[in-house]
Formats: sequence, C-alpha cells, structure tokens
Amino acid sequence: MTIEHLHISGIPTPVSRIGLGTWAIGGRLWGGSDDSSSEATIRSAIDRGINLIDTAPVYGYGHSEEIIGKALTGIRDQVVIATKVGLEWPEQRPRRNASRARIREEIEASLRRLRTDRIDLYQVHWPDPLTPIEETARELEALRREGKILAIGVSNHSCEQMDAFRVVAPLAAVQPPYNLFERAIDADVLPYAREHDLTVLAYGALCRGLLSGRMSAERAFQGDDLRQKDPKFQQPRFGQYLSAVDALTALARDRHGKSMLALAIRWVLDRGPTIALWGARKPEQLEGIDDAFGWRLSEQDLADIDRLLVEHVTDPIGPEFMAPPARTT
Repeated sequence: MTIEHLHISGIPTPVSRIGLGTWAIGGRLWGGSDDSSSEATIRSAIDRGINLIDTAPVYGYGHSEEIIGKALTGIRDQVVIATKVGLEWPEQRPRRNASRARIREEIEASLRRLRTDRIDLYQVHWPDPLTPIEETARELEALRREGKILAIGVSNHSCEQMDAFRVVAPLAAVQPPYNLFERAIDADVLPYAREHDLTVLAYGALCRGLLSGRMSAERAFQGDDLRQKDPKFQQPRFGQYLSAVDALTALARDRHGKSMLALAIRWVLDRGPTIALWGARKPEQLEGIDDAFGWRLSEQDLADIDRLLVEHVTDPIGPEFMAPPARTT
C-alpha cells in the first residue's frame, strides 16, 4: 500500500503522513538504547517509505541527533528532518530556554550532530515564559532567511501563543500530544491548525506503546523508563486503559480486519492535516505501517470508539507529567 503524503509549507518535498519519532533512540527515559539497532531502525523506516524523522537535542542530550546524522550519511536528501530548540539541561536537568542566545547555540550544535547544512522543520519544543515569544519567533525567522532552516514549527503551544508567534514569523506546523487516549487538542489546537493551514505532527500517536496492542498488565518498566512515572501505567488506570485496548482491538479486527496499531494510527490520520509520529528503536517495531493506509474510519466507527473509551476508562488523565519546568532566572 502506498504511504500517504502531505505538504508542509516551506518544505518542497512531500512528507509521509507517518514520521519516525526518535525520543527512545536517544536512550534517556526509555531504559537505554542500542546504537546499531537504532541506525537499522532509521534505515528500515526509510526503506518502508517514511521520509520524515522527528527528533530533538534533549533526546539523550544530543545522542538521538548524532545517531540520525550517522544513519543518514549519503542519503540526507532523501529525508525531511524535523528537530527542536528551546530546552537546556544544566546538570542533566532539562528546563526551558528559548532565548535568542540559546537558539543560536542550539542550531549550530544540531547542524553538527545531524551532519547537515539545513534543518527542514525547526520547532520550539516548549514555550519559555521568561523569553518573549516575539524574541523567539524573530530569531527563528532570521534562521529561515539565512537558509539554515526551511520551515518553523512549535510544539506544546496554545492557540494564543501561536497567535503571538505568527505576528512575527510564519508558522508551518504545530506538534502536540495526540492519540486516541489524549485528545485535548480537539477543543482548540486542531481547529486552529485547520483554520491557519498548519500541519499537525501528533506525538505519542501510540501513547507510549499503550495503543500498540502488544502490552499486558504484567509489563514491567526498567531503569529510567518514563512510564514508571506515567499515571496511565499505574494501577488502577493501567488496567482501565488495557481494557479499552482489548475492546478497540476487537473493533479493528471485526470491522476492518486490522490491528490495534493500524486503528490507532488511522484514527490520528483521519482527524485532519495530521502526521502520526511512530516511535521506534528496533526495526521490528515498524511492522504494520502499511496497514494504516488505504482505508478510513466511518462515522459509526468513531462514535463506537468514543463509547468504548467512556465505558472502559473511568479515570482518564492527560500527558501533563511530561512537561519540563520553566527557568526561574
């Protein structure tokens, strides 16, 4: 099945509607990572038709970007690279910093690690309350005019913050958390993106693996894996979400002959100008990508999905635990 594509303003290459998410490839907060397996995963994604790779400097404190740069040696122009800016990590404690000076420092470091002369989509990772949005936007627009980046995006920003940003610089994309279980943007950011022709890069499309259909109540998380602190993976909520996955798995199988994975990704793709970021650090974790294309969910499917979620998840919670702190000075 042919992968669907869309256009991101400012980027000439059509972008696959599934992108490779590389947070876990960085190792930090995911129990470590294997570099050779990570490189193989990146190449496997490209072989499968995925041409968007999304990363950030804070993923493994530069390690994810370094792996991507190495894996793309000789094939850089086949891929659209999206990375981020606006975090620092003194003593390995991430916090927000989207100041002009930090942006200039980060862009050079990311270009070096990624082994490239440009970043296709450069995204402000989190809003920084100590830096005026206008300062951040002005500096990214300067980078765009210099040719160091092709398009500007923001992540985890509100509609009001995007309004302020767009007064100074053109926005092409927004990256919020979005999946079957975490859908707060339905009320604001998604309609805003539709109105202003922004592409939505949905991170956590599989909700940290919950929507993979491969997780059981016996699953244990080791080391620094962030799911040890994710409220969704603590009982009794964990059981509620797994029960919902069982019901959704049956719906996907009985109505469409599809997997839970395919249903989760198709749901994101059917919601609007969206790209689903599929996190993986092993090639086998990319199996099933083709099943997300060539079909759509009906209005009845969507209504029944909503009914099943209400029935099974009686104590829902969002992804707020992932937000890094702001600076105090």
